[in-house]
Amino acid sequence: MIEIPSDLHPGLVPLAFLLGTWQGAGVADFPGAEACNFGQEATFSHDGRDFIEYHSRAWRLDAEGVRKEPLESEHGYWRISERTVEAVMIRDQGVAEVWYGELAEGKPQIDLATDAIARTPASPAYAGGKRLYGYVNGDLMWVGEKATPEVPLRPYMSAHLKRVVDPREWVADIKDLPDDGIAFFR
Repeated sequence: MIEIPSDLHPGLVPLAFLLGTWQGAGVADFPGAEACNFGQEATFSHDGRDFIEYHSRAWRLDAEGVRKEPLESEHGYWRISERTVEAVMIRDQGVAEVWYGELAEGKPQIDLATDAIARTPASPAYAGGKRLYGYVNGDLMWVGEKATPEVPLRPYMSAHLKRVVDPREWVADIKDLPDDGIAFFR
């Protein structure tokens, strides 16, 4: 079940399925870069205004699933009008993107494509991308496609993320919870 926060801007209700902090793992594979498994944490939050703030960071995982060096991070803002979704994102690699897409009819799924890209001289080659986000059985799944001047649009990353639950949320209704919360679990 998707919970709608009481202070969520009414226009953002169709995107409420994104809200929260999500963690999980995925795979990255693109020509010219070493294929790898990665861990990811993504947060979609709001402050009552007409946008959702987005922050994601990903890191390489070794063969045992242990976190290694950072892979990439991005920060952005998402809006919706009717079913049209727009996102503005900045990536740590020196790329700024404007994305447009659509919320699927009758299901929590968003299909986005880049509309505009700005790159710093130090950023890697990049010509555009597509992303598909879906809320499936309570999990957030996504797949990203990327193109460069040398490589046509193709899948490069995908992940399966689970919502992170703050224990304070599920014990909030319990009366007389000790300040440290630990005695409750003994």
